[in-house]
Amino acid sequence: MKLNNKTVLITGAASGIGQALAIALAKRGCHLALVDQNAKGLEKTVELLAAFSVRISQHVVDVTDKQALRALPVEALNAHQQVDILINNAGVAVGGSFSQVSETDFDWLIDINFNAVVRLTRYFLPQMQKLAEAMIVNISSLYGLISPVGETAYCASKFAVRGFSNALRHELKAAGSNVHICVVHPGGIATEIANNARISEGISEEEILKKQKQMQKLLRMPPQEAGEIIARGMERNKARILVGNDAKIISFIERLFPVSYGKLLTYLTKKWGV
Repeated sequence: MKLNNKTVLITGAASGIGQALAIALAKRGCHLALVDQNAKGLEKTVELLAAFSVRISQHVVDVTDKQALRALPVEALNAHQQVDILINNAGVAVGGSFSQVSETDFDWLIDINFNAVVRLTRYFLPQMQKLAEAMIVNISSLYGLISPVGETAYCASKFAVRGFSNALRHELKAAGSNVHICVVHPGGIATEIANNARISEGISEEEILKKQKQMQKLLRMPPQEAGEIIARGMERNKARILVGNDAKIISFIERLFPVSYGKLLTYLTKKWGV
């Protein structure tokens, strides 16, 4: 896909991978509809895009707000006439095992990480199917490939994104649609998702600090590098993009040992000093 002059809507654009993608795509001449509930963060992203001669709109939206999501296509189309690419990037994390995570926090995470992906796909797809070519990019995770201890909520959401994306791709291909579906599995990207995670009640301060230190050791790749990898994958119309050597290694291990990879992962994390 030639990205120049395409209009891209990105959720979670105020920081991390979303912000990095905005920069990578602006470099390629994409116009941008930037979505996040963090207004100040969106303004910061826009400041970083000042050097690029592209059209930019800001949309302060909480993706758990169904009415706001329904209104978003109208707002985006008023600003840009059409949306060629939808990137469902917004995501959150919750700290704690399944027994520790409350029903409220579990549902909150699923609503952001998965339900918003489905809703925005539903709302934008009819317009995108009228275009000569279009693309939906759904950001899953390394944890949409494997299921480590203490990540039941996050894994549930990211496996759901993966399954939804793959099934929708098959449906659209069978129907002869021009809308391409891409699912992205980032490995350890140095964002603030771990530090900003909701922490379940009953988890000690010591446990929280230990988990955060472990995650920081795994989150190594700069978001800017991840943004470039994803943008290049989009240009190649890739159906799946693995971001980082850790994601590639884990994907290979999961294929070899789909059930028994747990012990090997324990060994690798110790080797990596986590």
